[in-house]
This record gives sequence, structure tokens and C-alpha cells, in this order.
Amino acid sequence: MRKAKIFAASLLSLFGLLVFTPFVTAAQAAAAPEGCVDYTKAIVVGCSLIAAGLSIGLGAQGTGHGMGQATSGSANAVGRNPEAQGKILLTMMVGLAMAESVAIYALVVSLIILYANPLLKVIAG
Repeated sequence: MRKAKIFAASLLSLFGLLVFTPFVTAAQAAAAPEGCVDYTKAIVVGCSLIAAGLSIGLGAQGTGHGMGQATSGSANAVGRNPEAQGKILLTMMVGLAMAESVAIYALVVSLIILYANPLLKVIAG
């Protein structure tokens, strides 16, 4: 239970970092005198890399766990009732395809964060 609370607090603080960092640095850049370096874009790119890595990492972890449980359950079901192997195999394949779609969605989100980052457009304009 304690690990879940620590994980939730870590995710919440990371979310706050990702959401509020551009606003804070934009306010500092507006108040900065001439000749100061603006690190806003570097911070946004760094946070985007972290978000993309977490997105694909957690998506793949959940998918792998779900696929493992589905395969284990279907193997147990076939072991108990070998006559129903065809129906069990079909149901398992549909379930594995659905689980794999979660990993593909996570990949799409990661690619959007990396290559079509909307925050960089907000900062530039």
C-alpha cells in the first residue's frame, strides 16, 4: 500500500512538473533582462522526453502483463477442457489483439509527444 502511495505521489508531481513548468519559465522569461538565456524550450523538450518514455514504458508493461495473464488462463482452460481448445484459442487471440492495441496507442501517444509536440508550438508563438 505504501509503494502505491509513493508511486501515485511521484506521478502527480511529474504531472505537475510537465504542466506548470512552461508557464513558470515563460513568466520568468518575460521578466528577464536583455541578454539572459531562455531555457524554456530545453525544459519542455526534456519533460517531453520523460513523458514519451513513461508513456511507452507503462503501456508496454501493462500490455505484457495482460498478455501473460491471458495466455496463462487459456493454457489452464485448455488443460482442464481439451475439447474446447478451438473456442478458447479464438477468444484468446481476440483478447491478445485488444491488449496489443493498448501498446500501439501508447506508441502513438509517444510519437505525438516527440514529433508533433504542441507545447513547442505554444512556446514559439
